[in-house]
Amino acid sequence: MEITRRRLLTALSAAGLLTVVPVDRMSAAASEAGRARLLANTVAVFAGTAASNARPETAAKLAAVERTARAHLKAMDEAGEGELFAGLVLGTDETNLNTAYRKLYETALATRTPGLPEDLYGSAAVRRRVVDGLAWLHERYYRDQSKGYYGNWFHWEIGISQHISKTLVLLADEVAAQRPGLLPAYVASMDAYLRNGTDGDVDLDSRFHTGANLADITTNRILQGALLGEPGEARIRKALTDQLTVFLTIDPYRLRHGVTDGHYADGSFIQHSSVAYTGSYGKGLLTRVVQTLKILEGTGFAHGEELVPTVYGWVKNGFAPLIFEGWMMEIVKGRAVSRPDSGYTDVAVVVEAVVDLSSLAAGDEATALKSYVKYLRATSRAALDPARFVSPVSVMRYADILGDAAVPSADLSPAARSVAFNAMDKTVHRRPGYAFALARSSDRISKYEYMSGENLMPWFQGDGAHYLYLAGQDQTRAYGVDYYTTVSPYGLAGVTAPVEQRRTVPELYGKPYYDNPGHPLNFTPSSESQNKYVYFPRGTNRYSGGAVLGAYGAAGMVQSSDAAYHDRALLPDDFVVYRGPTATKSWFLLDEEIVVLAADVGDAARRAVTTTVDARTAAPDDRITLTGVLRDGRPWTGPGTADLRRLRYANATEGTAVGYVFLDTPRVRVSLDEVTRSRRAVRTANPDTKVTRSVFGVTVDGAAGAPPARLAYALVPNADDDHLRAHRYGPLKVLANSRHLQAISHTGLGITAANAFTRGWHETVGLRVHGPASVIVRRQAAKGRRGTVSVAVSDPTTDRDTVTVLLRGRTLRKVTADPEVRVSRASGGTRVEVDTHHAYGRSFTVELAE
Repeated sequence: MEITRRRLLTALSAAGLLTVVPVDRMSAAASEAGRARLLANTVAVFAGTAASNARPETAAKLAAVERTARAHLKAMDEAGEGELFAGLVLGTDETNLNTAYRKLYETALATRTPGLPEDLYGSAAVRRRVVDGLAWLHERYYRDQSKGYYGNWFHWEIGISQHISKTLVLLADEVAAQRPGLLPAYVASMDAYLRNGTDGDVDLDSRFHTGANLADITTNRILQGALLGEPGEARIRKALTDQLTVFLTIDPYRLRHGVTDGHYADGSFIQHSSVAYTGSYGKGLLTRVVQTLKILEGTGFAHGEELVPTVYGWVKNGFAPLIFEGWMMEIVKGRAVSRPDSGYTDVAVVVEAVVDLSSLAAGDEATALKSYVKYLRATSRAALDPARFVSPVSVMRYADILGDAAVPSADLSPAARSVAFNAMDKTVHRRPGYAFALARSSDRISKYEYMSGENLMPWFQGDGAHYLYLAGQDQTRAYGVDYYTTVSPYGLAGVTAPVEQRRTVPELYGKPYYDNPGHPLNFTPSSESQNKYVYFPRGTNRYSGGAVLGAYGAAGMVQSSDAAYHDRALLPDDFVVYRGPTATKSWFLLDEEIVVLAADVGDAARRAVTTTVDARTAAPDDRITLTGVLRDGRPWTGPGTADLRRLRYANATEGTAVGYVFLDTPRVRVSLDEVTRSRRAVRTANPDTKVTRSVFGVTVDGAAGAPPARLAYALVPNADDDHLRAHRYGPLKVLANSRHLQAISHTGLGITAANAFTRGWHETVGLRVHGPASVIVRRQAAKGRRGTVSVAVSDPTTDRDTVTVLLRGRTLRKVTADPEVRVSRASGGTRVEVDTHHAYGRSFTVELAE
């Protein structure tokens, strides 16, 4: 097969990607034409075209642009002394200044949007008001560097520059004619505010210039370069070269510029060094790079089409597994889980990017993307409002895709799939009727993200918290901000937590961060110490990961305290640290069951602890029923505390149910309470909106001073009573449950799965594992011929060179295997040795035959 340039780029080599930007400089005429095309493309992206805006499907979008602009003009008319917009006080609040620039951009946008009334579109008077507003803001609140750069760095280096750059593009002719010195003055100021860079430019070694932030900054600089004329070509080229680094797959063993932010080979996306962030910063990066590809189209400054397969891979392997029936899963949203926007709103942003990416893609990739758009529309439980798209052109393309009968509706993920996002310590397991999402953490990945008064009570979100999404349900009733508002932070589904009362960062320190610049660790709002100990602390455990075999998965984690508790002797005396409980946990992900084992559940400080088997929310008037069977066979109806063999939670209003099979679990406490709380409890900027939910919880209580406990249970999505009753005599069996080894078997599937947590050999039925390791074995009998044995192995610590497994019984021969797998005969069975050096948790598989 010919190794084409595209194939080389798809391999994501740094050298290959850099060839996207032509090395040779363009002729003066070509450069001028390219800059003009870039500016015209930008206007079309944000304002639409005459063709797009004449379509009836874009009418609502145009109406929103008009409505917004008229409201801003009215606010300008009513502005008082020292105000540009009425009620927007400037000079001390950087968010207000950012808002002022955003409002100028939105007003300018209306003057370039075809199809709006003549008193807006093409209005010289409105454009003059915007240009005058730009000059007024620059002179009073932006030009003076000694008075600027207060508050959040993001506004000064990214947000404000984004609004300014787009406004200058929209009104380039007016600015040049009315205030010719304004453009160079603004560019100089924007450079001066890029303080986390070097000499007013991007610094790829800066921790602030990574991932989505880097894409934003460089896109701003591309627009600025196009505006500056011939001298701006060098800025465009430099910005493009810098932005190309976000397309490179992160190799954790060979970091470039020390950056861990970006996309990983297993589909993970990380921002802020150690936060799983596909659903927030990740979708922002996706939006920005697709917009940039559209802006660059036909300019000659870059071969943007070469990057499309890379972005397609992000969508297929990174986003699609995390979207269930049009809902973005909570496990990859960082502090954004506390915002009132729903998972459906998050996915609408992804849909627009996919729509536009499909117009840039070719062949099967274009068809797959369009089919995915149709699939999301068909399966979402909330109507997607294309009027909220950024571009009227995207609205038109979306309508064309939906109206194209030749495009089938199809997911980018198979209906049955298990995905180990081990690079970001997350697991997703999908079946047609449900999706299970698991949030893990380690010394590599943060337990949670708190910042700027957002996600105020996040303490256990990375300690094995799970989310069980049921098909056909409106997920806003089950999860989203109201889940965190009404469910106790100590009682999130899947979490083991100490019985204690923690305080939020604002409660502890009277401000949204810890401030102590005089300490050797230099605690300031954006300092590395703030990040490490306050904003997104990592755990201190090494074991977090798991194996995948086909559509089945195993995951394990050793729960730990976070970095602040570990480093408490180094921290200031008034810095509050919290100690975590102990637990070693496994999740075995099958077809109809998710089996959970927990050992060493307790607390080194001998505090009481609780382990929440599950927590679910519903509307307060939903018809909920709880039924169960006690260990002695008698029927049970809750709530209350009981020695249960099985339990079923059913929501007749939603038509959903979850069953619980207690394989080896102490008495459980079942609760069903009506909880009312303000959304402001989880985010200071949220409206003081009271939310009422029916909150269901299944909890195992551990008394203070009690010896470490062990638990074994199965979650059974969509279970009916007959299905639960069938679990009395199988098919599940717990083979081992200790802090050293946890293992189960499923006779119906022929699966044995094990997590070995400690060093040395560990043995269970038919299997011997040299730990630490995660292993899945599936034995399948073939009618009329010998059966096969499939094996998957991974290293959840990410630092082992070799993992060895011994399969007891008859000697097996290798049929197919990954190159890293070696198979040999051994005393009593078959030896499987796997080279896991620098695999970063990846699973390796082998198929054997008798």
